[in-house]
Amino acid sequence: MDGETSAVAAEAATPARADDLSDGAAKPVLGTSALLRSFSVLEVLADAARSMTLDELVEASGLPKATLTRIVATFARKGYLLVEDGDRLTLGPRLIHLGATASLQLHSWARPHLERLVDETGVTASIAVLDSDEVVYLGQVVSGHTLGTFAEVGRRVAPHSTAMGKALLGQLPDDKVRDTLLRTGMPQQTDRTITDLEAFMAQLTVVRRQSYAFDDGEQDVGVRCIAVPVLTAPRVLSMSLSAPESRMSISDAIGYLPALERTAAEFSAALRAR
Repeated sequence: MDGETSAVAAEAATPARADDLSDGAAKPVLGTSALLRSFSVLEVLADAARSMTLDELVEASGLPKATLTRIVATFARKGYLLVEDGDRLTLGPRLIHLGATASLQLHSWARPHLERLVDETGVTASIAVLDSDEVVYLGQVVSGHTLGTFAEVGRRVAPHSTAMGKALLGQLPDDKVRDTLLRTGMPQQTDRTITDLEAFMAQLTVVRRQSYAFDDGEQDVGVRCIAVPVLTAPRVLSMSLSAPESRMSISDAIGYLPALERTAAEFSAALRAR
């Protein structure tokens, strides 16, 4: 354990007190720019999807080591970061509660938008987020048809085989997309699943250009889905319409695209206004 990480661990073990806000080495800086720097540390760790040493975190965040040490110590004392294996930093358990609560709220906020979309199109509408390397379905309103689809709320799937995942990955730089797909291994879900990295990257170029993505039976046999990114949202989100192939042709899906894009834009604006 190096000296800086030892200091972080020692300070993290000290219970938080009211005078933590007084002058001192670990004083939290409450200005807007300081808050943004602090939360950027959590985002760097979340994007990395692994533990990091303090030096790695300095390089990835671009923050001075002294500043980063204070930020990490403050988050560690509150349980938002953990020091593991002597010198490695990882996200802490307190974030689980925040994430679960935020997911429930996001589902609640999205529901009226999804309901209007279902009323307009007659097929199932969903919203999803990219969580580490997986697509997580956070909200869904099912159409009134008995024959439905299979992506229920809470389901986690690999991103390469779904329209949702393609719309989510399309919002990331190529190097992060490649890293994600190398970690997931691109398993074959159906005989239509794209399992070749370069073929997928070529399709992602098209997705970015046209601003929507298709899943034509690539995740679940007989299910078709069209998805769009929820642009400028606080998180990397996508919204989709899905139905059995027998009830949604490709031309049907394209016809639904204006309503889907409008709803995604309205939801993004609603999130930014909160």
